[in-house]
Amino acid sequence: MSEGEPVPGSLYIYAPNKVAPIFFAIAFALSAIGHTWQCYHYKSWKLIGLHPLCAWVFTLGYALREYGAFNYIYKGKNLVVLMTFILSQVFIYVCPPLLELANYHVLGRALYYVPFLAPLPPGKVLSTFGAVMLFVEILNSVGVSLAANPSSSETTQHLGSVLTITAISLQLVVILIFVTLAVIFHFRLRQANIHNKGLSRTLKTLHTSMALIFIRCIYRLIEHMGHTSVDLKDIDALRNLTPILRYEWFFYIFEASLMLVNSVIWNVWNPARYLPRHHNIRLATDGATEIHGEEEKDERPLWAQIASALTFGLLFRKKYHQAC
Repeated sequence: MSEGEPVPGSLYIYAPNKVAPIFFAIAFALSAIGHTWQCYHYKSWKLIGLHPLCAWVFTLGYALREYGAFNYIYKGKNLVVLMTFILSQVFIYVCPPLLELANYHVLGRALYYVPFLAPLPPGKVLSTFGAVMLFVEILNSVGVSLAANPSSSETTQHLGSVLTITAISLQLVVILIFVTLAVIFHFRLRQANIHNKGLSRTLKTLHTSMALIFIRCIYRLIEHMGHTSVDLKDIDALRNLTPILRYEWFFYIFEASLMLVNSVIWNVWNPARYLPRHHNIRLATDGATEIHGEEEKDERPLWAQIASALTFGLLFRKKYHQAC
């Protein structure tokens, strides 16, 4: 069977590779073990706990895909084969938005550490972006489950693709806004001549992670823009599917590999090594002295706080007093 040639009855469209899922299942399992140990060692479950969770879910997703690599022909009767395929897809595709949420938490903790340069109130980062990502995750989960089921009608599959496109598009917008905040914060650190190596490494890792997730989202968006309705019995319709669905290497490069790299870089540059364990530890305005205690009360009027948030902290910024 030539590459890109559909296999009638295959839930994957093609005959799936039998080696790649083993590699990624083992790789994600090792990363998950590392994340789990790091969370225990640094007592950082709140800060980075989503990473071990996602790595374990990825491991399960690729383990199920390995089973599917040997059981991928669906003739409308074997529900185990169908459910294994759907669960594999869901487990693999629901994790990136959660990893994005983990990045929001990391930036929030970094802003808590240097609050006087924060473009947004530190406490608002996770709550604001987290609420949006919850909505994205719901749309993404429902969309993937509907679009991945080839036994459903063309209308249902199309609805799944529409929901997935909506979720990914919203995710891309949120990423761009988030990266803007992170870049503004990084720029202010340099302008203030604050050269904290740990904080700098965390922000660079954060930028890299968001870039990986952004590229992955573009891939997923393109995947759903072409002809995506699957009819396992119609070989001509399968041949007309978008190439991204017919060639497996797209998936392993732009989905599996990117997310594995994302997981590993946070193993190597775990933010718990560089950021305080508690958000009430922050740098003073001299950029060197650490202060232990609650954040200074925001004395700005409500309208000024709202205006500051809407302008990413460019206007009506909160004033911090010098450390004694």
